[in-house]
Amino acid sequence: MNPKYLETLELSKILTRLAEHTSFSAGRELALALSASSDVEQVHAWQAETAEAKALLSVMPGITLGGARDVRQLAKNAERNAILDPQGLLDIQATLVSARTLKRAIPTPGARGQLTAAGAKAGSYPALCEIAQRIVECPKLVSEIERCISNQGEVVDSASPTLARVRRQLAVARDRVLEKLSRLLTSPDAAGYLQEAIITQRGGRYVVPIKAEFRGRVQGIVHDQSASGATLFVEPLAIVDLGNQWREHQLEEQREVERILRELTAQVAAHSAEIQSTVAALARLDLAFAKAQYAFALKASEPMLLPDKGKEYLRLIRARHPLLPADTVVPIDVELGGDFSILVVTGPNTGGKTVALKTVGLLAAMAQCGLQIPAADGSAIRVFRGIYADIGDEQSIEQSLSTFSSHIGNIIHILAEADEGSLVLLDELGAGTDPTEGSALARAILSQLLQRKVPAMATTHYAELKLFAQATEGVENASVEFDVATLSPTYRLTVGLPGKSNAFAIARRLGLPQPIIDQAQGFISTQDQEADRLLERVRRSRHELGRATSAAQTALSAAREKDREAKRLVRETERERSDLLAEARAQLEEATEELARIRKVIERKGQSKEWLEQAHKSLKKLEEKQQALEPPPASVEAETASVREQLARGDTVWVSSLGQLGQVVDMLEGEAEVQMGLFRAKVPLIQLEKRPGAVVPAGSSRVHVSLARKQMPNVELHLRGQRVEDVLPQLSSYLNEAYLAALPFVRIVHGKGTGTLRQVVRQTLAEHPLVASFRPGELNEGGEGVTIAKLVPRDTQ
Repeated sequence: MNPKYLETLELSKILTRLAEHTSFSAGRELALALSASSDVEQVHAWQAETAEAKALLSVMPGITLGGARDVRQLAKNAERNAILDPQGLLDIQATLVSARTLKRAIPTPGARGQLTAAGAKAGSYPALCEIAQRIVECPKLVSEIERCISNQGEVVDSASPTLARVRRQLAVARDRVLEKLSRLLTSPDAAGYLQEAIITQRGGRYVVPIKAEFRGRVQGIVHDQSASGATLFVEPLAIVDLGNQWREHQLEEQREVERILRELTAQVAAHSAEIQSTVAALARLDLAFAKAQYAFALKASEPMLLPDKGKEYLRLIRARHPLLPADTVVPIDVELGGDFSILVVTGPNTGGKTVALKTVGLLAAMAQCGLQIPAADGSAIRVFRGIYADIGDEQSIEQSLSTFSSHIGNIIHILAEADEGSLVLLDELGAGTDPTEGSALARAILSQLLQRKVPAMATTHYAELKLFAQATEGVENASVEFDVATLSPTYRLTVGLPGKSNAFAIARRLGLPQPIIDQAQGFISTQDQEADRLLERVRRSRHELGRATSAAQTALSAAREKDREAKRLVRETERERSDLLAEARAQLEEATEELARIRKVIERKGQSKEWLEQAHKSLKKLEEKQQALEPPPASVEAETASVREQLARGDTVWVSSLGQLGQVVDMLEGEAEVQMGLFRAKVPLIQLEKRPGAVVPAGSSRVHVSLARKQMPNVELHLRGQRVEDVLPQLSSYLNEAYLAALPFVRIVHGKGTGTLRQVVRQTLAEHPLVASFRPGELNEGGEGVTIAKLVPRDTQ
């Protein structure tokens, strides 16, 4: 694809805007170097990558390449045995970590059908997955760099035992030097010859500033002097040996650091190919996500790619020029193909002909770069082998000859290269010379393109070309509209109608006397005037039809939206109804199972008295709590009073909540004590029904159990911060309540701390008869700060 013509269409500006959406330099380079491809498979692949990246970003907007760098040159340097500095190694480590994060964020085909946390369906991104599979994580290299290099870019002491030892020795040697110098500075006679009581460095040695006139007072080595010569920086002889030791340790540290960096560099060199492959894959993914972000910014859609052998070349619906402000650009509809392969666009100056031409060419080039285009869904473009454009505004009379020569030079080159797989765009064809000769040349050029079956779009002012398009099969007229009332173009493109100069209407609007206009119209033949009138009626009819069609489409869209909303509400209502029914069934089943469990507990004779007493206390406590918080409604109180008036001690009653007969032993406030076989229970009066004459089964002993209304205990018990002696009775009582509530498991929160409370809790759970098993919490459950206990099912006790 010739870059000269793509530059004419301003594709480079599109690529510059695309590059602004990339995350690192390698992706930016790919974006700026992008060119329209004529390879159909390549364009399909690029469009698939863009569509997948856009879909993934819509469900995972936080996906990023943050931290990635183009470290390919560093990897090549490592191969050439150039020792990498700590910052370069950090860049490699950060890039590999970023690559690993991105690779794992893209759902892979191996997990097809599963959903990520963000809702992205695994296996839905084959093109992106194919690129991501080229990323090599190099975990050992990443781990080794992290172990040896700090985030500040320094080799850490723990990088090697030798380095740790040397740095300890270095610190000791430095402290000795400074201690010796400090004593010298604080000596009584030091004030006389010191310029300042400070310790500084010159040439990597510790020195003190001495007044030049007292040079003989201090024995030592002069390393530097001030600009005025008044101060000498002297290393006293007393610290020279200590300074030498300190310097030796420095050199040893440097050698060890260099050795560590050399080893890390060797590991980078061993993974050089993988690192370069990873950066290349990251750059491609970065470009794909940049294309997706740019598509969001343009409100663009994926174009359908038309087959090479079809009759249709392009179909753009509500296409917008991407470089014009979105709030002012007027969308256009353009078709090329089918019954015609050449479209001739006519209309007034500044009416939008050139913009329409550039829009078609630029959108075609964008599509062949793998970019989505600012056009409505349903737009389609063929993958052209070449896009040729001769577009340039006419300038002054003095430059007209050179402008014409330039146009003709371009057209000669286009005619030599273009074929039926190309797209040719010609602006102001034949302009810049004598109108008669220019229009004749324009007809001949279009005829040549038509004969060679080259799809083309041309703009012109020549009326002769309108007639040529009207009379020639395979050529179609199009026009840009002009609003005579406002004397301004509407920029709308209408295919099928030639443009109109509107000279008389404009002249009348601007105030030219009517007699002059009438005289001018008299110079036009009656046949031409009638043709203009018919053309105007057709244009108005089409305009009205377009408005009606637009209104109908708007109404249809609104109706479809309402239909979708109604269906959505119906689905939501059905879901809510199903959920409520399921919840109600579950509650009913749970209540039924609860009643069955209670019957088994009451009828079972093997329970220990201690256990039953503990159950009695727990249930009594729950009963009191509920009575304090939830007073019974008035209707229940009235019914309770009615039952109280009917019952007396010794009456036989039916206990509805337990499905058993019993005998009233005592009447209490709001409840009665009822003997049922072996058990005596306190039962709310509302659950009792008098049954005269019924026989109560005899029992051999009496055990008291309160079965009053109770609240469901919480599935979680918080013990964090409590004393061990307070925890044991609280935990035992809680387990009993949870068991009676038929909870399948409970969550004990004891915290981590010193581990004492955790040990006591787990020891208690291990010995408790109501606990079937227990385990530490998972990471998302609280880890070692939580213990999950599974309770024994009530029907097994």
